[in-house]
Amino acid sequence: MNLKDHLLLRIQNDGPMTIADYMTDCLMHPEHGYYATRDPLGVQGDFITAPEISQMFGELIGLCLAQTWLEQGKPKRFILAELGPGRGTLMADILRATKGVPGFNEAAEIALLEASPVLRDIQLKTLQGYEPQWIEVMTDLADLPLFLVANEFFDALPIRQYLRDGESWRERFVGGDGTSLAFGLGPQAVQTALSERLEDTQDGDLVEHCSGAAPILSTVAGQIARNGGAALIIDYGDWRSLGDTLQALRAHETTDPLDQPGQADLTAHVDFEVLAVAARASGCAHTKLTPQGVFLERLGITARAQSLAASLGGTQLEELIAAHRRLTHPDEMGNLFKVLGLYPQNAVSPPGLEP
Repeated sequence: MNLKDHLLLRIQNDGPMTIADYMTDCLMHPEHGYYATRDPLGVQGDFITAPEISQMFGELIGLCLAQTWLEQGKPKRFILAELGPGRGTLMADILRATKGVPGFNEAAEIALLEASPVLRDIQLKTLQGYEPQWIEVMTDLADLPLFLVANEFFDALPIRQYLRDGESWRERFVGGDGTSLAFGLGPQAVQTALSERLEDTQDGDLVEHCSGAAPILSTVAGQIARNGGAALIIDYGDWRSLGDTLQALRAHETTDPLDQPGQADLTAHVDFEVLAVAARASGCAHTKLTPQGVFLERLGITARAQSLAASLGGTQLEELIAAHRRLTHPDEMGNLFKVLGLYPQNAVSPPGLEP
């Protein structure tokens, strides 16, 4: 039985399912889930992330974290963590770039939050020579200063969708007729979690809610508030959710989210306001939401590109120029992706970001 048939049988037995349940099965079903069964990254995969585009991304992230570590007094032991580390490329680039910062790598205890067994195996090979520890949940981390990066992690967390109907909401579900999947709407209901969204929405507006984002962020922020450290949350989205942003990506092309479940990556734009509110509630300060291109330029990506270009020519030089543009230009990833930084109340914000 393929995943589509499994979902249709579940719907037949239990009724329509939330979009969050649908995403969870599509991405993490142990036999048919997208992340559970494959390496989705790269030219041969379905999408490519910033660390796979250029080493410059991870190098600058690493130096940003290292500078923050220095400014916080160089704690002798700390957790260097990544959420959803993909192939381990970003962490490898971070560790290579920070080798020149005396004491940083020696003090770092590497922790990776990764659910995919396929990707865990790849990460182990990528980080050969280091001793990463894999965790199942954020509460598994040792209670030490925490320096963390989450690049394209929160966009993959399951969401639920609600359509404004008067002073209440109708939830969007995934149903089926025995042979095909289709979206539908549930009955009117009050949604306490969306009570404040009645102020900035009108009839017919669709709002997305990710119940899993705030608890994860609260754990991260609470540990940073207690022990020191910083977190860089890098993802596509904006300050507040509005509209249908659920999307499926297969072979680098968008496709219908209900077409071939388990065979495409499913994501939704991140509501950064939810993350910022959770950070403040946990005693952490946060930076202004900053476009990725602005952040990388402030950290010196152009100077780094020029340094790398000095020894390149031909196709390699063209690829470097293209990578720089893709990471920073407003028409590429530069504006779509945003950066939110977390740090202790009594500390300075990470480089490249404004309080």
